[in-house]
Amino acid sequence: MDLDVAQVRAFVRAAEELHFGRAAGTLAISQQALSKRIARLESLLGVELFRRGGGVRLTEAGERFLVPARRVVAVADGAVAAVVGMECPLRVDVWGHLYAPMRTLAQVAGGAGELTLGHGRDLPSVMAALLRGDIDAAFGRVHPPLSAGLAHRLVRLEPVDALVSEDHPLAAERVLRPDQLRGSVLWAPGPLERLDFLGRFADRFGIRSTASSVNLGLARFLAEVAEAPSRFSLMPADVPLPEVAGVRSVPLVGPTPLYAWSLLWRSGNGHPGLASLTAACAEGGGRGRWLEYDPARDWLPEPPVSGPGSGSVRPRYRGR
Repeated sequence: MDLDVAQVRAFVRAAEELHFGRAAGTLAISQQALSKRIARLESLLGVELFRRGGGVRLTEAGERFLVPARRVVAVADGAVAAVVGMECPLRVDVWGHLYAPMRTLAQVAGGAGELTLGHGRDLPSVMAALLRGDIDAAFGRVHPPLSAGLAHRLVRLEPVDALVSEDHPLAAERVLRPDQLRGSVLWAPGPLERLDFLGRFADRFGIRSTASSVNLGLARFLAEVAEAPSRFSLMPADVPLPEVAGVRSVPLVGPTPLYAWSLLWRSGNGHPGLASLTAACAEGGGRGRWLEYDPARDWLPEPPVSGPGSGSVRPRYRGR
């Protein structure tokens, strides 16, 4: 039985969108053409892959077929990239814009070959784009659950500071422990359920009061922190802050929260630029000592695991 990759790709897109019209749009074909491809695939396999009454849903056979179907598409794309990839820039998305992922990516991009950059909305949207083949790699904070068919490498562990108003009761402190912020309001640039790191920080250190605003950029966010002496937020220590009056950045210790930056890609992607980018990240991390971690001094929502594809974490024994 020979599978037609175009038919398999149509199935995968429809399974991800659960809407034939949207899936057809992502492939730049008509809905009728997409429906015909899926119907031919179902005829070849001798099973129904979708239930079409009252909305589109996968059948049990469709559920079983989805993961290996994604692999088929990934292998086909990898085969094409192996031949023509050197002529095609690596398509990389970043997300987590308030925390400026471009700072770290810019430090390794010089050794990664030609890149084209995009901006994903959040981790779920980026994972969907990777699985569809719309992008080759992505850079930001990776956290469970990850979709099947994706791999990631830890690139950098960055200390996090507390941002407070100059009128905050703790603003004069040289350093702060996270638990000292329990009486303050954690100010977030969006719903906390979509901001995994801030949500886990609040849970771990007993921050009971939280509030959020709309992310209108870093300068506006800092101005909102400055407006209220009861507010605080978190920011990686190396993020260059715009000049906003009334805000102070205070290092956190005992433990020091670390924000984890990772490179994420679809398993089986054979684009040559991906190997160059992962090598550049490893070189930059070694040069900048980006992966030092001491569990006695540092806090991570998910402690790093050394191993293939995960990044190599070194113990940290010196102070920050």
